[in-house]
Amino acid sequence: MDYDKLKQEIIEYSQVIGIDKIGFASASTFDELKNRLLRQQELGYQSGFEEPDIEKRTNPALLMEGARTIISIALAYPSKMSKRVVSKKGQRRGLFARASWGLDYHLILKERLSKLEEFIKERVPEAKCKPMVDTGELSDRAVAERAGIGWSGKNCAIITPEFGSYVYLGEMITNLPFVPDEPMEDRCGDCNKCIEACPTGALVQGGQINAQRCISFLTQTKDFVPDEFRDKIGNRLYGCDSCQTACPENKGRNFHFHEEMEAEPEMVKPLLKPLLQLSNRQFKASFGTLAGAWRGKRPIQRNAIIALAHFKDETAVDDLVDVLNHDPQPVLRGTAAWALGKIGGEKAKQELFHAQSKETDDEVLKEIEKGLQLLD
Repeated sequence: MDYDKLKQEIIEYSQVIGIDKIGFASASTFDELKNRLLRQQELGYQSGFEEPDIEKRTNPALLMEGARTIISIALAYPSKMSKRVVSKKGQRRGLFARASWGLDYHLILKERLSKLEEFIKERVPEAKCKPMVDTGELSDRAVAERAGIGWSGKNCAIITPEFGSYVYLGEMITNLPFVPDEPMEDRCGDCNKCIEACPTGALVQGGQINAQRCISFLTQTKDFVPDEFRDKIGNRLYGCDSCQTACPENKGRNFHFHEEMEAEPEMVKPLLKPLLQLSNRQFKASFGTLAGAWRGKRPIQRNAIIALAHFKDETAVDDLVDVLNHDPQPVLRGTAAWALGKIGGEKAKQELFHAQSKETDDEVLKEIEKGLQLLD
């Protein structure tokens, strides 16, 4: 088998099926990454969403017998909406980060990898392939960096010369011995704009992030957002783009190559108040195709409450009172209590005192007290 020829055929085919960049890396262990992950674990900087077994994250041989090569792919996504949402005075909106615009990217990349696997097996029937996207054991970024897709920026994102960091990443382990591509030289230099732009100081230093402080992580948690971060979240409903929009490599980068990635404005920049009343069924019907819906409606609703507090939206007081008095979720009742304190007003004060007299959950009672203190 002429693997150099096959590699070229795969590269050409990848362009036909809508893969914007492809690279080949060896399946040897990721020793440097292992050391970094162990250090992150020691410092308590992990998010908890990642694969907990560091050996599996850094040794492809544990994931597929006979692993020789990892094929890395990247698809560019838009940084600006083609259609603008029509904003009206008094109608406050939240925002989903760019990586959650359009159809859930996991589905898009899995479809591309599936076609790539089929193409390979047609030519090499004995080929073994293991595709994965984001939720797999390997680090997408570490694979992409080794495969020459881009360099690992100080914001911990892969930055490509062609598309900046606005790319989705996926990979496929194979037992085929392709010649690996060369990693790309780091081009961040002395630039620290992403570190300076991070609202919470989550970027500890170039290439190191404390996920526990990252707004993107915080918007996906299901518990109460720690007090110090609530004002920093602003109107973000899911994710955060601050470190990307600050990056000079992303200036002017806006690609609309894939129709399924196009944002529906009313979906990714929705009105805040209607979110508070959505049932699970309504939430899935309205937002279920977004990557940002993976944690369910509760985090989105909690973030919507925080956003209403950020705007000090007095028109939302009745809606927040309704959540405070009737929502079964303590996190939502408590966050609504805090938000009422931020917005202020006599009605908010009366309703907080009323809720205090009948609330039985200790955490919600603490949030009611916070709200009342804000009103003093």
